[in-house]
Amino acid sequence: MALGDLAVAARPARVRVSLTRATPEVAAGTAVHLRATLMPPSEPALPGDYDFGRQAWFAGIGAVGYSLSAPVVDANAGDPPLDLRLWAWVQRLRQGIGARIAAALPGERGAIATALITGERGGISEATNEAFRDSGILHILSISGFHMAIMAGSVFFIVRLGLACFPAIALRYPIKKWAAAAALIAALAYLMISGAAFATVRSTIMIGIMFLAVLLDRPALALRNVVLAATLILIAFPESLFDVGFQMSFAAVLALVAVYEALRQRDLWASLMEGGAGRLAVFFAGIVLSTLIASAAVAPFAAYHFHKSQQFAVIANLIALPVCNLLVMPAALAALVAMPFGLEAYPLWVMGWGIDAMVWTARRVAELPGAVLPVPAMPTLAFLLMVAGGLWLMLWQTRWRFAGVALIAGGVALAPTLPAPDILIGSDGELVAVRGEGGVLSAIGARSANFELERWLEHDGSPGAVEEAAKARAFTCDGIGCRSRVKGLDVAVARHPAAFAEDCRRAAILVSPLVSPRGCATPKTVVDFFAARREGTHALYIGADGSIRVETVARTRGTRPWSMPARRGAPAGFDPEGRRTAGLQ
Repeated sequence: MALGDLAVAARPARVRVSLTRATPEVAAGTAVHLRATLMPPSEPALPGDYDFGRQAWFAGIGAVGYSLSAPVVDANAGDPPLDLRLWAWVQRLRQGIGARIAAALPGERGAIATALITGERGGISEATNEAFRDSGILHILSISGFHMAIMAGSVFFIVRLGLACFPAIALRYPIKKWAAAAALIAALAYLMISGAAFATVRSTIMIGIMFLAVLLDRPALALRNVVLAATLILIAFPESLFDVGFQMSFAAVLALVAVYEALRQRDLWASLMEGGAGRLAVFFAGIVLSTLIASAAVAPFAAYHFHKSQQFAVIANLIALPVCNLLVMPAALAALVAMPFGLEAYPLWVMGWGIDAMVWTARRVAELPGAVLPVPAMPTLAFLLMVAGGLWLMLWQTRWRFAGVALIAGGVALAPTLPAPDILIGSDGELVAVRGEGGVLSAIGARSANFELERWLEHDGSPGAVEEAAKARAFTCDGIGCRSRVKGLDVAVARHPAAFAEDCRRAAILVSPLVSPRGCATPKTVVDFFAARREGTHALYIGADGSIRVETVARTRGTRPWSMPARRGAPAGFDPEGRRTAGLQ
Protein backbone atom coordinates (compact mmCIF):
# COMPACT_ATOMS: atom_id res chain seq x y z
CA MET A 1 0.00 0.00 0.00
CA ALA A 2 1.50 3.31 -1.11
CA LEU A 3 0.02 6.38 0.58
CA GLY A 4 2.19 9.21 -0.62
CA ASP A 5 4.35 10.84 2.06
CA LEU A 6 2.36 9.41 4.97
CA ALA A 7 4.64 7.74 7.51
CA VAL A 8 4.41 3.96 7.73
CA ALA A 9 3.33 4.11 11.39
CA ALA A 10 0.48 6.48 10.49
CA ARG A 11 -0.90 4.42 7.62
CA PRO A 12 -4.28 2.78 8.23
CA ALA A 13 -4.31 -1.00 8.50
CA ARG A 14 -7.55 -1.22 6.51
CA VAL A 15 -9.25 1.05 4.00
CA ARG A 16 -12.63 0.82 2.32
CA VAL A 17 -12.64 1.66 -1.38
CA SER A 18 -15.75 1.77 -3.57
CA LEU A 19 -15.27 0.58 -7.15
CA THR A 20 -16.79 2.52 -10.01
CA ARG A 21 -17.86 -0.64 -11.86
CA ALA A 22 -18.34 -4.34 -11.23
CA THR A 23 -15.24 -6.52 -11.49
CA PRO A 24 -16.33 -10.18 -11.68
CA GLU A 25 -12.75 -11.30 -12.37
CA VAL A 26 -11.70 -10.19 -8.88
CA ALA A 27 -12.82 -12.58 -6.15
CA ALA A 28 -12.68 -12.17 -2.38
CA GLY A 29 -9.13 -12.64 -1.13
CA THR A 30 -7.47 -11.64 -4.41
CA ALA A 31 -4.46 -9.29 -4.20
CA VAL A 32 -4.90 -6.32 -6.53
CA HIS A 33 -3.33 -3.02 -7.55
CA LEU A 34 -5.46 0.08 -7.99
CA ARG A 35 -5.32 3.85 -7.67
CA ALA A 36 -7.85 5.43 -5.35
CA THR A 37 -8.68 8.69 -3.67
CA LEU A 38 -8.72 8.24 0.10
CA MET A 39 -10.02 10.51 2.81
CA PRO A 40 -10.69 10.24 6.55
CA PRO A 41 -14.05 8.78 7.59
CA SER A 42 -16.73 11.45 7.81
CA GLU A 43 -16.86 13.60 10.90
CA PRO A 44 -20.19 14.58 12.51
CA ALA A 45 -22.37 16.89 10.45
CA LEU A 46 -22.92 19.15 13.47
CA PRO A 47 -21.77 19.19 17.11
CA GLY A 48 -23.10 16.17 18.97
CA ASP A 49 -24.29 14.35 15.85
CA TYR A 50 -23.52 10.72 14.99
CA ASP A 51 -19.77 10.15 14.56
CA PHE A 52 -18.97 7.95 11.56
CA GLY A 53 -15.27 8.22 12.40
CA ARG A 54 -15.76 6.48 15.74
CA GLN A 55 -17.64 3.62 14.09
CA ALA A 56 -14.91 3.25 11.44
CA TRP A 57 -12.13 3.33 14.05
CA PHE A 58 -13.62 0.45 16.03
CA ALA A 59 -14.12 -1.44 12.75
CA GLY A 60 -10.40 -0.96 12.03
CA ILE A 61 -11.02 1.25 8.98
CA GLY A 62 -8.65 4.20 8.75
CA ALA A 63 -9.71 5.68 5.41
CA VAL A 64 -12.52 5.53 2.86
CA GLY A 65 -12.59 6.51 -0.77
CA TYR A 66 -13.27 5.53 -4.37
CA SER A 67 -11.18 3.96 -7.10
CA LEU A 68 -9.64 5.94 -9.95
CA SER A 69 -8.66 2.85 -11.93
CA ALA A 70 -9.88 -0.69 -12.41
CA PRO A 71 -8.26 -3.19 -10.01
CA VAL A 72 -5.49 -5.29 -11.56
CA VAL A 73 -4.76 -8.73 -10.13
CA ASP A 74 -1.28 -8.95 -8.59
CA ALA A 75 0.03 -12.32 -9.75
CA ASN A 76 3.24 -11.93 -7.74
CA ALA A 77 1.58 -11.45 -4.37
CA GLY A 78 2.21 -14.17 -1.83
CA ASP A 79 -0.41 -16.15 0.03
CA PRO A 80 -2.52 -14.03 2.41
CA PRO A 81 -2.63 -14.89 6.12
CA LEU A 82 -4.70 -17.89 7.19
CA ASP A 83 -7.48 -15.83 8.77
CA LEU A 84 -7.82 -13.79 5.58
CA ARG A 85 -7.93 -16.95 3.46
CA LEU A 86 -10.68 -18.40 5.66
CA TRP A 87 -12.70 -15.19 5.57
CA ALA A 88 -12.23 -14.94 1.79
CA TRP A 89 -13.64 -18.48 1.47
CA VAL A 90 -16.68 -17.42 3.50
CA GLN A 91 -17.13 -14.35 1.32
CA ARG A 92 -16.95 -16.44 -1.85
CA LEU A 93 -19.52 -18.81 -0.37
CA ARG A 94 -21.82 -15.87 0.38
CA GLN A 95 -21.35 -14.48 -3.12
CA GLY A 96 -22.13 -17.90 -4.60
CA ILE A 97 -25.32 -18.11 -2.54
CA GLY A 98 -26.27 -14.62 -3.69
CA ALA A 99 -25.71 -15.58 -7.34
CA ARG A 100 -27.92 -18.68 -6.94
CA ILE A 101 -30.65 -16.56 -5.34
CA ALA A 102 -30.45 -13.94 -8.12
CA ALA A 103 -30.78 -16.69 -10.77
CA ALA A 104 -33.99 -17.97 -9.18
CA LEU A 105 -35.38 -14.60 -8.07
CA PRO A 106 -34.24 -11.79 -10.39
CA GLY A 107 -34.71 -8.14 -9.55
CA GLU A 108 -35.41 -6.63 -6.17
CA ARG A 109 -37.19 -9.75 -4.88
CA GLY A 110 -33.87 -11.54 -5.17
CA ALA A 111 -32.04 -8.61 -3.59
CA ILE A 112 -34.30 -8.76 -0.53
CA ALA A 113 -33.95 -12.55 -0.35
CA THR A 114 -30.18 -12.13 -0.50
CA ALA A 115 -30.33 -9.58 2.32
CA LEU A 116 -32.33 -11.97 4.50
CA ILE A 117 -30.00 -14.93 3.85
CA THR A 118 -26.51 -13.45 3.41
CA GLY A 119 -26.94 -9.99 4.96
CA GLU A 120 -25.90 -8.20 1.72
CA ARG A 121 -28.33 -5.29 1.26
CA GLY A 122 -26.63 -3.42 -1.57
CA GLY A 123 -29.18 -4.50 -4.19
CA ILE A 124 -32.20 -3.04 -2.37
CA SER A 125 -33.30 0.32 -3.77
CA GLU A 126 -33.35 3.38 -1.53
CA ALA A 127 -37.10 3.76 -2.19
CA THR A 128 -37.77 0.28 -0.76
CA ASN A 129 -35.50 0.92 2.21
CA GLU A 130 -37.34 4.17 2.86
CA ALA A 131 -40.75 2.43 2.68
CA PHE A 132 -39.66 -0.24 5.16
CA ARG A 133 -38.16 2.45 7.41
CA ASP A 134 -41.23 4.71 7.37
CA SER A 135 -43.62 1.82 7.98
CA GLY A 136 -41.64 0.62 10.98
CA ILE A 137 -40.54 -2.77 9.62
CA LEU A 138 -36.99 -1.96 8.51
CA HIS A 139 -35.80 -4.42 11.15
CA ILE A 140 -37.03 -7.22 8.87
CA LEU A 141 -34.39 -6.36 6.24
CA SER A 142 -31.48 -6.35 8.71
CA ILE A 143 -30.37 -9.74 10.01
CA SER A 144 -30.70 -9.53 13.77
CA GLY A 145 -32.04 -11.46 16.73
CA PHE A 146 -35.44 -11.67 15.05
CA HIS A 147 -34.09 -13.61 12.05
CA MET A 148 -31.68 -15.62 14.16
CA ALA A 149 -34.54 -16.67 16.46
CA ILE A 150 -36.69 -17.77 13.52
CA MET A 151 -33.91 -19.70 11.80
CA ALA A 152 -32.53 -21.36 14.93
CA GLY A 153 -36.03 -21.81 16.35
CA SER A 154 -37.18 -23.53 13.15
CA VAL A 155 -34.25 -25.95 13.37
CA PHE A 156 -35.04 -26.58 17.04
CA PHE A 157 -38.70 -27.28 16.25
CA ILE A 158 -38.00 -29.49 13.21
CA VAL A 159 -35.30 -31.57 14.91
CA ARG A 160 -37.34 -32.03 18.07
CA LEU A 161 -40.46 -32.91 16.06
CA GLY A 162 -38.54 -35.37 13.93
CA LEU A 163 -37.01 -37.10 16.94
CA ALA A 164 -40.38 -37.20 18.68
CA CYS A 165 -41.70 -39.31 15.81
CA PHE A 166 -39.53 -42.19 17.08
CA PRO A 167 -40.76 -43.30 20.52
CA ALA A 168 -37.69 -45.45 21.06
CA ILE A 169 -35.58 -42.31 20.95
CA ALA A 170 -38.01 -39.80 22.45
CA LEU A 171 -38.67 -41.87 25.55
CA ARG A 172 -35.05 -42.69 26.30
CA TYR A 173 -33.00 -39.66 25.36
CA PRO A 174 -33.17 -35.89 26.02
CA ILE A 175 -34.34 -34.91 22.54
CA LYS A 176 -35.02 -31.33 23.66
CA LYS A 177 -31.34 -30.90 24.43
CA TRP A 178 -30.36 -32.56 21.16
CA ALA A 179 -32.62 -30.14 19.32
CA ALA A 180 -31.09 -27.22 21.24
CA ALA A 181 -27.58 -28.36 20.27
CA ALA A 182 -28.63 -28.66 16.61
CA ALA A 183 -30.20 -25.20 16.73
CA LEU A 184 -27.04 -23.75 18.25
CA ILE A 185 -24.95 -25.22 15.41
CA ALA A 186 -27.46 -23.84 12.90
CA ALA A 187 -27.21 -20.38 14.52
CA LEU A 188 -23.41 -20.44 14.15
CA ALA A 189 -23.72 -21.51 10.50
CA TYR A 190 -26.22 -18.73 9.82
CA LEU A 191 -23.85 -16.27 11.49
CA MET A 192 -21.10 -17.29 9.06
CA ILE A 193 -23.33 -17.18 5.98
CA SER A 194 -24.80 -13.81 6.95
CA GLY A 195 -21.36 -12.19 7.03
CA ALA A 196 -20.91 -12.01 10.81
CA ALA A 197 -21.94 -8.36 11.01
CA PHE A 198 -21.67 -6.84 14.46
CA ALA A 199 -25.45 -6.94 15.08
CA THR A 200 -25.56 -10.60 14.01
CA VAL A 201 -22.70 -11.50 16.36
CA ARG A 202 -24.65 -9.95 19.22
CA SER A 203 -27.75 -11.88 18.20
CA THR A 204 -25.81 -15.14 18.04
CA ILE A 205 -24.43 -14.62 21.53
CA MET A 206 -27.96 -13.96 22.75
CA ILE A 207 -29.40 -17.04 21.03
CA GLY A 208 -26.44 -19.14 22.20
CA ILE A 209 -27.13 -18.25 25.83
CA MET A 210 -30.81 -19.15 25.38
CA PHE A 211 -30.02 -22.62 23.99
CA LEU A 212 -27.27 -23.11 26.55
CA ALA A 213 -29.93 -22.53 29.20
CA VAL A 214 -31.99 -25.33 27.62
CA LEU A 215 -28.96 -27.64 27.73
CA LEU A 216 -28.53 -26.81 31.42
CA ASP A 217 -32.26 -27.26 32.22
CA ARG A 218 -32.71 -23.57 32.93
CA PRO A 219 -35.48 -21.27 31.63
CA ALA A 220 -34.46 -20.02 28.18
CA LEU A 221 -36.38 -16.73 28.19
CA ALA A 222 -35.38 -15.03 31.42
CA LEU A 223 -34.17 -11.57 32.35
CA ARG A 224 -30.94 -12.98 33.74
CA ASN A 225 -30.11 -14.45 30.34
CA VAL A 226 -30.66 -11.09 28.63
CA VAL A 227 -28.46 -9.33 31.20
CA LEU A 228 -25.80 -12.07 30.89
CA ALA A 229 -25.75 -11.70 27.10
CA ALA A 230 -25.42 -7.91 27.36
CA THR A 231 -22.61 -8.29 29.91
CA LEU A 232 -20.66 -10.73 27.75
CA ILE A 233 -21.01 -8.50 24.69
CA LEU A 234 -19.88 -5.41 26.61
CA ILE A 235 -16.88 -7.27 27.99
CA ALA A 236 -15.88 -8.45 24.50
CA PHE A 237 -16.91 -5.25 22.67
CA PRO A 238 -17.11 -2.31 25.12
CA GLU A 239 -17.78 0.10 22.27
CA SER A 240 -21.17 -1.58 21.78
CA LEU A 241 -22.58 0.58 24.55
CA PHE A 242 -22.61 3.54 22.14
CA ASP A 243 -23.81 1.49 19.16
CA VAL A 244 -27.40 2.30 18.17
CA GLY A 245 -28.10 -1.29 17.13
CA PHE A 246 -26.97 -2.64 20.50
CA GLN A 247 -29.05 -0.10 22.40
CA MET A 248 -32.24 -0.69 20.41
CA SER A 249 -32.01 -4.48 20.18
CA PHE A 250 -31.42 -4.99 23.88
CA ALA A 251 -34.03 -2.42 24.84
CA ALA A 252 -36.61 -4.31 22.77
CA VAL A 253 -35.57 -7.77 24.02
CA LEU A 254 -35.38 -6.66 27.63
CA ALA A 255 -38.85 -5.10 27.46
CA LEU A 256 -40.37 -8.14 25.75
CA VAL A 257 -38.89 -10.62 28.22
CA ALA A 258 -39.86 -8.48 31.23
CA VAL A 259 -43.48 -8.13 30.09
CA TYR A 260 -43.92 -11.78 29.12
CA GLU A 261 -42.34 -12.93 32.38
CA ALA A 262 -44.89 -10.83 34.25
CA LEU A 263 -47.74 -12.28 32.16
CA ARG A 264 -46.44 -15.82 32.60
CA GLN A 265 -46.40 -15.42 36.37
CA ARG A 266 -50.13 -14.70 36.20
CA ASP A 267 -50.84 -17.74 33.99
CA LEU A 268 -52.70 -15.45 31.60
CA TRP A 269 -51.69 -17.26 28.39
CA ALA A 270 -52.69 -20.72 29.67
CA SER A 271 -56.29 -19.65 30.15
CA LEU A 272 -56.49 -18.02 26.73
CA MET A 273 -54.89 -20.80 24.67
CA GLU A 274 -57.80 -23.23 24.86
CA GLY A 275 -58.96 -24.45 21.49
CA GLY A 276 -57.75 -23.59 17.99
CA ALA A 277 -59.52 -20.21 17.88
CA GLY A 278 -57.98 -19.20 21.18
CA ARG A 279 -54.48 -20.11 20.04
CA LEU A 280 -54.95 -18.19 16.78
CA ALA A 281 -56.21 -15.16 18.69
CA VAL A 282 -53.26 -15.37 21.09
CA PHE A 283 -50.86 -15.59 18.12
CA PHE A 284 -52.06 -12.33 16.57
CA ALA A 285 -52.55 -10.68 19.95
CA GLY A 286 -48.95 -11.59 20.72
CA ILE A 287 -47.78 -9.86 17.54
CA VAL A 288 -49.72 -6.71 18.40
CA LEU A 289 -48.54 -6.74 22.01
CA SER A 290 -44.93 -7.48 21.03
CA THR A 291 -44.97 -4.66 18.48
CA LEU A 292 -46.38 -2.21 21.00
CA ILE A 293 -43.85 -3.23 23.64
CA ALA A 294 -40.86 -3.17 21.28
CA SER A 295 -41.97 0.12 19.70
CA ALA A 296 -42.33 1.76 23.10
CA ALA A 297 -38.95 0.41 24.21
CA VAL A 298 -37.04 1.68 21.16
CA ALA A 299 -38.97 4.95 20.76
CA PRO A 300 -36.53 7.04 22.87
CA PHE A 301 -33.59 5.66 20.88
CA ALA A 302 -35.27 6.30 17.51
CA ALA A 303 -36.16 9.84 18.56
CA TYR A 304 -32.71 10.62 19.98
CA HIS A 305 -30.60 9.11 17.18
CA PHE A 306 -32.84 9.34 14.08
CA HIS A 307 -35.32 12.12 14.98
CA LYS A 308 -38.26 10.09 13.68
CA SER A 309 -41.33 8.30 15.00
CA GLN A 310 -43.24 5.68 12.96
CA GLN A 311 -46.92 5.94 13.86
CA PHE A 312 -48.33 2.87 12.11
CA ALA A 313 -45.68 0.28 12.93
CA VAL A 314 -48.31 -1.89 14.63
CA ILE A 315 -50.32 -2.18 11.41
CA ALA A 316 -47.26 -2.99 9.30
CA ASN A 317 -45.90 -5.52 11.78
CA LEU A 318 -49.28 -7.17 12.21
CA ILE A 319 -49.28 -7.98 8.48
CA ALA A 320 -45.57 -8.43 7.76
CA LEU A 321 -44.42 -10.42 10.80
CA PRO A 322 -46.73 -13.43 10.28
CA VAL A 323 -45.65 -13.51 6.63
CA CYS A 324 -41.99 -13.37 7.64
CA ASN A 325 -42.39 -15.88 10.50
CA LEU A 326 -44.48 -18.48 8.70
CA LEU A 327 -43.45 -18.09 5.07
CA VAL A 328 -40.33 -16.08 4.27
CA MET A 329 -37.77 -17.27 6.82
CA PRO A 330 -38.83 -20.97 6.81
CA ALA A 331 -38.57 -20.84 3.00
CA ALA A 332 -35.12 -19.26 3.35
CA LEU A 333 -34.05 -22.14 5.61
CA ALA A 334 -35.45 -24.66 3.12
CA ALA A 335 -33.58 -22.90 0.28
CA LEU A 336 -30.27 -23.18 2.15
CA VAL A 337 -30.88 -26.88 2.81
CA ALA A 338 -31.89 -27.51 -0.82
CA MET A 339 -29.10 -25.44 -2.38
CA PRO A 340 -26.41 -28.20 -2.37
CA PHE A 341 -28.83 -30.37 -4.37
CA GLY A 342 -29.71 -27.64 -6.88
CA LEU A 343 -33.35 -27.50 -5.70
CA GLU A 344 -33.33 -24.03 -4.16
CA ALA A 345 -35.60 -22.52 -6.83
CA TYR A 346 -38.77 -24.01 -5.36
CA PRO A 347 -38.47 -22.66 -1.79
CA LEU A 348 -37.12 -19.36 -3.18
CA TRP A 349 -40.30 -18.96 -5.26
CA VAL A 350 -42.31 -19.35 -2.05
CA MET A 351 -39.99 -16.87 -0.37
CA GLY A 352 -40.57 -14.46 -3.26
CA TRP A 353 -44.33 -14.50 -2.69
CA GLY A 354 -43.80 -13.58 0.95
CA ILE A 355 -41.34 -10.83 0.00
CA ASP A 356 -43.92 -9.34 -2.37
CA ALA A 357 -46.44 -9.27 0.48
CA MET A 358 -43.98 -7.55 2.81
CA VAL A 359 -42.98 -4.95 0.20
CA TRP A 360 -46.64 -4.23 -0.56
CA THR A 361 -47.32 -3.80 3.16
CA ALA A 362 -44.35 -1.48 3.64
CA ARG A 363 -45.34 0.75 0.74
CA ARG A 364 -49.03 0.96 1.60
CA VAL A 365 -48.40 1.75 5.28
CA ALA A 366 -45.64 4.27 4.47
CA GLU A 367 -48.06 6.11 2.17
CA LEU A 368 -50.62 6.64 4.93
CA PRO A 369 -50.94 10.29 6.05
CA GLY A 370 -48.86 10.92 9.15
CA ALA A 371 -47.00 7.62 8.93
CA VAL A 372 -43.79 9.34 10.03
CA LEU A 373 -43.57 12.24 12.46
CA PRO A 374 -40.32 14.22 12.74
CA VAL A 375 -38.89 14.62 16.23
CA PRO A 376 -36.53 17.53 16.99
CA ALA A 377 -33.28 16.78 18.80
CA MET A 378 -33.59 16.34 22.56
CA PRO A 379 -31.12 16.98 25.38
CA THR A 380 -28.93 14.04 26.32
CA LEU A 381 -30.19 14.32 29.90
CA ALA A 382 -33.77 13.75 28.71
CA PHE A 383 -32.69 10.66 26.78
CA LEU A 384 -30.76 9.27 29.76
CA LEU A 385 -33.73 9.81 32.07
CA MET A 386 -35.98 7.85 29.70
CA VAL A 387 -33.46 5.02 29.45
CA ALA A 388 -32.89 4.92 33.21
CA GLY A 389 -36.64 4.91 33.82
CA GLY A 390 -37.15 2.09 31.33
CA LEU A 391 -34.40 -0.03 32.90
CA TRP A 392 -35.83 0.59 36.38
CA LEU A 393 -39.31 -0.38 35.18
CA MET A 394 -38.14 -3.59 33.51
CA LEU A 395 -35.54 -4.89 35.95
CA TRP A 396 -37.28 -4.41 39.31
CA GLN A 397 -39.68 -7.21 40.32
CA THR A 398 -41.75 -5.41 42.97
CA ARG A 399 -44.04 -2.41 42.98
CA TRP A 400 -40.94 -0.23 43.20
CA ARG A 401 -40.59 -0.83 39.47
CA PHE A 402 -43.33 1.72 38.75
CA ALA A 403 -41.08 4.49 40.09
CA GLY A 404 -39.38 4.24 36.70
CA VAL A 405 -42.46 5.87 35.17
CA ALA A 406 -41.55 9.10 36.98
CA LEU A 407 -38.08 9.08 35.41
CA ILE A 408 -39.57 8.45 31.96
CA ALA A 409 -42.05 11.29 32.48
CA GLY A 410 -39.19 13.59 33.50
CA GLY A 411 -37.30 12.72 30.33
CA VAL A 412 -40.37 13.34 28.18
CA ALA A 413 -40.89 16.72 29.87
CA LEU A 414 -37.28 17.73 29.20
CA ALA A 415 -37.26 16.50 25.58
CA PRO A 416 -38.47 19.77 23.95
CA THR A 417 -36.07 21.99 25.91
CA LEU A 418 -32.93 21.68 23.76
CA PRO A 419 -32.03 25.10 22.30
CA ALA A 420 -31.71 25.11 18.54
CA PRO A 421 -28.67 26.79 16.92
CA ASP A 422 -29.38 30.13 15.29
CA ILE A 423 -26.60 29.78 12.70
CA LEU A 424 -24.91 26.67 11.29
CA ILE A 425 -21.71 26.80 9.22
CA GLY A 426 -20.50 23.74 7.31
CA SER A 427 -17.09 22.13 7.62
CA ASP A 428 -15.86 23.81 4.41
CA GLY A 429 -17.30 27.26 5.15
CA GLU A 430 -19.41 27.13 1.99
CA LEU A 431 -22.70 25.92 3.48
CA VAL A 432 -24.31 28.45 5.83
CA ALA A 433 -27.79 28.25 7.36
CA VAL A 434 -29.55 30.84 9.52
CA ARG A 435 -32.81 30.59 11.40
CA GLY A 436 -35.28 32.85 9.68
CA GLU A 437 -38.89 33.76 10.36
CA GLY A 438 -40.88 31.09 12.16
CA GLY A 439 -37.70 29.36 13.30
CA VAL A 440 -37.13 27.73 9.89
CA LEU A 441 -33.59 27.21 8.60
CA SER A 442 -32.61 29.01 5.41
CA ALA A 443 -29.36 28.01 3.69
CA ILE A 444 -26.93 29.12 0.99
CA GLY A 445 -24.24 26.99 -0.64
CA ALA A 446 -26.33 23.80 -0.33
CA ARG A 447 -25.56 22.27 -3.71
CA SER A 448 -22.24 20.73 -2.73
CA ALA A 449 -23.19 19.79 0.82
CA ASN A 450 -26.72 18.41 0.77
CA PHE A 451 -25.89 15.64 3.26
CA GLU A 452 -24.87 18.19 5.89
CA LEU A 453 -28.02 20.22 5.30
CA GLU A 454 -30.16 17.07 5.47
CA ARG A 455 -28.67 16.19 8.83
CA TRP A 456 -29.20 19.75 10.08
CA LEU A 457 -32.86 19.63 9.08
CA GLU A 458 -33.37 16.19 10.65
CA HIS A 459 -31.80 17.49 13.86
CA ASP A 460 -34.17 20.45 13.61
CA GLY A 461 -37.25 18.25 13.18
CA SER A 462 -37.76 19.26 9.53
CA PRO A 463 -36.58 16.31 7.39
CA GLY A 464 -37.12 16.42 3.65
CA ALA A 465 -37.17 20.25 3.50
CA VAL A 466 -33.81 20.59 1.71
CA GLU A 467 -35.21 22.27 -1.39
CA GLU A 468 -37.20 24.77 0.65
CA ALA A 469 -34.23 25.55 2.90
CA ALA A 470 -31.92 25.97 -0.11
CA LYS A 471 -34.06 28.82 -1.46
CA ALA A 472 -32.17 31.10 0.95
CA ARG A 473 -35.19 33.27 1.70
CA ALA A 474 -33.49 34.79 4.76
CA PHE A 475 -30.48 36.04 2.73
CA THR A 476 -29.91 39.00 0.45
CA CYS A 477 -27.12 38.25 -2.01
CA ASP A 478 -25.08 40.00 -4.68
CA GLY A 479 -22.08 38.96 -6.76
CA ILE A 480 -19.57 38.94 -3.91
CA GLY A 481 -21.52 37.75 -0.88
CA CYS A 482 -24.73 37.50 1.11
CA ARG A 483 -26.20 39.17 4.16
CA SER A 484 -28.84 38.24 6.72
CA ARG A 485 -30.07 39.39 10.12
CA VAL A 486 -30.59 37.01 13.03
CA LYS A 487 -31.92 38.16 16.41
CA GLY A 488 -30.86 41.74 15.72
CA LEU A 489 -27.31 40.88 14.59
CA ASP A 490 -26.00 41.38 11.06
CA VAL A 491 -24.58 38.21 9.50
CA ALA A 492 -22.33 38.55 6.45
CA VAL A 493 -21.13 35.74 4.17
CA ALA A 494 -18.14 36.94 2.14
CA ARG A 495 -17.54 34.89 -0.99
CA HIS A 496 -14.99 37.21 -2.63
CA PRO A 497 -12.09 39.21 -1.17
CA ALA A 498 -13.79 42.42 -2.32
CA ALA A 499 -16.57 41.86 0.24
CA PHE A 500 -14.29 41.97 3.28
CA ALA A 501 -13.89 45.75 3.40
CA GLU A 502 -17.58 46.40 4.09
CA ASP A 503 -18.37 43.16 5.94
CA CYS A 504 -15.52 43.58 8.41
CA ARG A 505 -16.79 47.08 9.18
CA ARG A 506 -20.52 46.38 9.56
CA ALA A 507 -21.19 42.72 10.38
CA ALA A 508 -21.47 41.26 13.88
CA ILE A 509 -20.87 37.76 12.52
CA LEU A 510 -18.62 37.17 9.51
CA VAL A 511 -18.56 33.85 7.65
CA SER A 512 -16.37 33.07 4.65
CA PRO A 513 -14.90 30.08 2.81
CA LEU A 514 -11.86 32.36 2.26
CA VAL A 515 -9.22 33.54 4.73
CA SER A 516 -10.35 36.71 6.49
CA PRO A 517 -7.97 39.71 6.65
CA ARG A 518 -5.96 40.17 9.83
CA GLY A 519 -7.40 43.61 10.48
CA CYS A 520 -11.01 42.34 10.56
CA ALA A 521 -11.66 43.10 14.23
CA THR A 522 -15.20 44.56 14.32
CA PRO A 523 -17.23 41.31 14.06
CA LYS A 524 -17.87 39.53 17.35
CA THR A 525 -17.35 36.16 15.66
CA VAL A 526 -15.41 35.28 12.52
CA VAL A 527 -15.63 31.82 10.93
CA ASP A 528 -13.35 31.69 7.91
CA PHE A 529 -11.50 29.01 5.94
CA PHE A 530 -9.06 28.11 8.68
CA ALA A 531 -11.69 28.08 11.46
CA ALA A 532 -13.91 25.75 9.42
CA ARG A 533 -11.01 23.48 8.49
CA ARG A 534 -9.70 23.36 12.05
CA GLU A 535 -12.95 23.03 14.01
CA GLY A 536 -15.42 21.49 11.54
CA THR A 537 -19.06 22.47 11.54
CA HIS A 538 -19.88 25.50 13.75
CA ALA A 539 -23.16 26.01 15.61
CA LEU A 540 -23.79 29.56 16.85
CA TYR A 541 -26.32 30.46 19.57
CA ILE A 542 -27.30 34.10 20.01
CA GLY A 543 -28.43 35.18 23.46
CA ALA A 544 -31.09 37.74 24.29
CA ASP A 545 -28.34 40.22 25.17
CA GLY A 546 -26.59 39.76 21.83
CA SER A 547 -23.91 37.42 23.19
CA ILE A 548 -22.74 34.61 20.93
CA ARG A 549 -21.96 31.06 22.07
CA VAL A 550 -20.05 28.91 19.59
CA GLU A 551 -20.01 25.09 19.55
CA THR A 552 -17.90 23.17 17.07
CA VAL A 553 -17.52 19.55 16.05
CA ALA A 554 -13.86 19.50 17.11
CA ARG A 555 -14.54 20.80 20.62
CA THR A 556 -17.52 18.49 21.14
CA ARG A 557 -15.61 15.53 19.75
CA GLY A 558 -12.52 16.15 21.83
CA THR A 559 -9.17 14.48 21.27
CA ARG A 560 -9.94 10.88 20.39
CA PRO A 561 -8.14 8.19 18.37
CA TRP A 562 -10.74 8.65 15.64
CA SER A 563 -10.68 12.45 15.60
CA MET A 564 -8.42 13.96 12.97
CA PRO A 565 -5.79 16.57 13.81
CA ALA A 566 -6.16 20.05 12.38
CA ARG A 567 -6.40 19.73 8.61
CA ARG A 568 -3.69 21.23 6.51
CA GLY A 569 -3.90 23.21 3.32
CA ALA A 570 -4.86 26.72 2.33
CA PRO A 571 -6.61 28.27 -0.62
CA ALA A 572 -4.58 29.65 -3.48
CA GLY A 573 -2.75 32.84 -2.55
CA PHE A 574 -2.38 32.09 1.20
CA ASP A 575 0.20 30.27 3.28
CA PRO A 576 -0.79 27.84 6.11
CA GLU A 577 -0.67 30.70 8.65
CA GLY A 578 -3.25 32.71 6.71
CA ARG A 579 -0.77 35.26 5.30
CA ARG A 580 -1.53 36.32 1.75
CA THR A 581 1.19 35.34 -0.72
CA ALA A 582 -0.47 36.48 -3.92
CA GLY A 583 -3.49 38.39 -5.18
CA LEU A 584 -5.26 41.37 -3.65
CA GLN A 585 -3.77 43.14 -0.62
